[in-house]
Amino acid sequence: MQGLDDEYWVPEHVRVWLRSLGFSLPLEDMEPHIRAWDRWMRALGDFYDYRDTDGVGRVYEVHRRSIHPAMRVCREWGSLLLNDRTQVACDAQECTDWLAAWMARTGFLASAQECVVRAFGLGTGAWALWVDAGAGEVRVRRYDARMVVPLTWDEEGVTECAFVTRAFWRGKAVDQVQLHLKGADGAFFSPSKALENDSRAAGSSRPSSSPLEGAGEDGTYRIVTACFDRDGNRVEPEGVCPVYDTGSVWPTFSLVKPAVDNTRVDMSPYGQSVFADAVDAIQAVDLCYDAMMSEIDNGKMRVFLSDVMFDVERDGKGGRVSIPFGKGDCTVFRKVMSTEDTIQEFAPALRTEAQARAFRVALQTLGDLCGFGINYFDLENVGYVKTATEVSADNSALMRNIRRHEHALEGAIAGICRALLAVERRIGVGLPDEGGIRVTFDDSIITDTTAEKRQDMDEVAAGLMEPWEYRAKWYGEDEVAARRRGASSGSAASRGGSDGGNAAQDGVPGRGRRRSGSMAFPAHAPRLPGLGGGYQTSGWASPEAPSGASGRSCGHGFARDGARLAHGRVGTSAHGRRASGPVTAVRQPLGTSGAWGGRASA
Repeated sequence: MQGLDDEYWVPEHVRVWLRSLGFSLPLEDMEPHIRAWDRWMRALGDFYDYRDTDGVGRVYEVHRRSIHPAMRVCREWGSLLLNDRTQVACDAQECTDWLAAWMARTGFLASAQECVVRAFGLGTGAWALWVDAGAGEVRVRRYDARMVVPLTWDEEGVTECAFVTRAFWRGKAVDQVQLHLKGADGAFFSPSKALENDSRAAGSSRPSSSPLEGAGEDGTYRIVTACFDRDGNRVEPEGVCPVYDTGSVWPTFSLVKPAVDNTRVDMSPYGQSVFADAVDAIQAVDLCYDAMMSEIDNGKMRVFLSDVMFDVERDGKGGRVSIPFGKGDCTVFRKVMSTEDTIQEFAPALRTEAQARAFRVALQTLGDLCGFGINYFDLENVGYVKTATEVSADNSALMRNIRRHEHALEGAIAGICRALLAVERRIGVGLPDEGGIRVTFDDSIITDTTAEKRQDMDEVAAGLMEPWEYRAKWYGEDEVAARRRGASSGSAASRGGSDGGNAAQDGVPGRGRRRSGSMAFPAHAPRLPGLGGGYQTSGWASPEAPSGASGRSCGHGFARDGARLAHGRVGTSAHGRRASGPVTAVRQPLGTSGAWGGRASA
């Protein structure tokens, strides 16, 4: 079909048009590297498809097998950094709820993960706003390095950018260019004006000939759209707005780059592939894999049969031809002019064990060079299930690199969300100012978030953290909403009974009370190590043991008349005295031996 190419790069006529506007294109310096990274991701090139010569001089084509290690590296980073549990929270709770609904409706997080995969492979990716003014709808489209052309940048980042894609209008392919410019004057971007300007700029390469000079002073971003056919002629599809004022003072795009310094081109706005320094390791992985597969293929059993085992038939020229078991069968061979040993088998010994060791070393090297740590791709460390705590302890390099990439990714996500909210307000959606924007990543795969939540709940119970702080941290609520919901849940907890038991489940840790018999204990009171189920009581009045429990455990280290009390023997108190009456818990300072001693009363 017309326009469907195997790969898409910025066409030459688009580059000419951008140069006529006075822009220099940094893509041209980085393009050789981006093309090379793209081919490694797709396992293409001379390393995988080459020609070889046999002993008699015949040339034949060879294809090397591949497990696509470069693509695997990028997909692993995408799944580690973004998933459907990633949350974006604003200071204004209304904006937080609106963003959550918008992301669920548009599937932003799934698309964002694919953008991260391509960005980590090619060094650069981007999100840019796409506005349907007629329908009042704003979308976020993703691009990779092949389609991104930064226009204005410095050490602080890119402030203006162009995005080039292929679209189809009335069955014909067109190249669509969208420029996100700050304060651009729309008069210079109508097709007629652009054609006149192109003819004037053809004889001059000075930046002063750019139509962008002196354009616009309001500081808001405009999206300029231009379309070209396959021959480079400017076209104007119906319904496409040449210039749209977004009303946003924030950049209406965000670049996504791995936290890897670009060592290929100095001062370039583009990033560097996460596997740029691991190309040799990628080759080693595929060499070892191809060697193992070839060893298994070449090591199949061969069967040699005597002439007498074959039937013959007449060919079309009157000759006699032996009938083999099949032309594609490379395991059965004919022994010419032989009648001895009518069936002979040959099974060569395989060397897969030694090759598997080499394959393991190659995978370890690849993981180490790409930031995962030496054990991430280790084939011999997957025989048992590890907890997230064990993963983080065994692979500190992965943890450090994840944090670095998350910091870089958080700025990109927050930037595009801020611009999205500004444009939505521009088209009439009633949203307040969002304030600060923060991104909460789901690190449960590599960190024990359950343990972190439990620790925070213990701190709430001990009074070191407020309940609203817990809700703001783990539920992404703003301070006002977290305080309101924490207060309502706290008041429910104070009523006791089943209401208090449910309060902790409603998001107010440490305020609900769990009951056992007639005893009330803090739902998340931290246990004291080595005290046999005793609980720290700092911050509460000491609860009393049940007076009606006879011969049974109360579930928290208290009992009466024959039940176990802390570390005491059955029927005795913690200090060795028999408890003949009700046992009352006594609170003592932390660290003392009798933190939950018993006091017997008659």
